[in-house]
Amino acid sequence: MKLEAGWVPVALSASIEAGTSAGAVVDGSEIVVWRDNSGKAHVWEDRCPHRGMRMSFGFVRGDHIACLYHGWQYDTAGQCRYIPAHPTLDVPQTIKVPTYAAEEKYGIVWATAAREAALPDIDGVTEVTPVRSLYIERCPDDVATALPRSGFSDLGANLGLLEVGDDRLLVALQDISSKKTALHIVIAGAPAVHAGAKQKHYAVWAERLRFDLEQNAEVA
Repeated sequence: MKLEAGWVPVALSASIEAGTSAGAVVDGSEIVVWRDNSGKAHVWEDRCPHRGMRMSFGFVRGDHIACLYHGWQYDTAGQCRYIPAHPTLDVPQTIKVPTYAAEEKYGIVWATAAREAALPDIDGVTEVTPVRSLYIERCPDDVATALPRSGFSDLGANLGLLEVGDDRLLVALQDISSKKTALHIVIAGAPAVHAGAKQKHYAVWAERLRFDLEQNAEVA
């Protein structure tokens, strides 16, 4: 799914700590996912308007993120606020990084350019336990088809619910390209109950799924 079409999962919340950033790709479009020091997540186009350097290579300072190349700093709305080479300059409002709407739900960072879109609500899910993000060298359609059908429910917005015994897994699919897909996996339930052995168990399950998809063209 493209960012213009609705909400797309782009990272596990637990993988983006306050004051850090990470690059990601959605349907071939490069984005940066970053978290300011107050804990709020942001998703932008991964390009500094000055020379095109990836913002994900930069560094976070409070509620600003700065480009690695020349240190231009941008606020949480994407507006450039400070240029080190011209510290007294009143920065023009036209110098701005394109931004996307960002929301965190079910332990996953979501982004969209369709701001009227809505994320699905899942009854009874108030806490989650992160498992991992998995990157698979297969197209999104193949990965979606290979997810176990028994007990698997499509919830919309590239989010599925997989019931395994008494456990419920939320699996969010990120379309990276025609040949690569990411799955962001969490367990529905509190870390106090599910952290540890269950995280490891489902991480191994995910690795097996990736191996089968990448090694066996007939799986999908």
